[in-house]
Amino acid sequence: MKPINLLDKLNQFSTYWDPHIVAEYNENDIMVAKFSGEFPFHLHEDTDDFFLVLQGEFTMDLDGESHVVKEGEIFVVPRGVAHRPRAAEECHVLLIEPKSTPNTGDPETASDKPRI
Repeated sequence: MKPINLLDKLNQFSTYWDPHIVAEYNENDIMVAKFSGEFPFHLHEDTDDFFLVLQGEFTMDLDGESHVVKEGEIFVVPRGVAHRPRAAEECHVLLIEPKSTPNTGDPETASDKPRI
């Protein structure tokens, strides 16, 4: 048990759309990621998707609507809802998902989610 500095963790990688696990909480992975550009539309059948913007902002596209999510704000996408995050400039985000949830909704195309 010790404090985790999210900025230090974010400084350990430079890739986009590549979540890195920084802690575990009640069978959930707590991750940080950098967003830039567009992620593909996808959905998660069995779990909601949680986003907390640490720095910058991104846009969450849903079917027929878009929401700008700014620094210090959260956005929760309900399970089964197709969505696409996109960021015009680099954005730092904290994500919470049940362990082994593929970030793309499909294990075949998901990132490995390494622990840092």
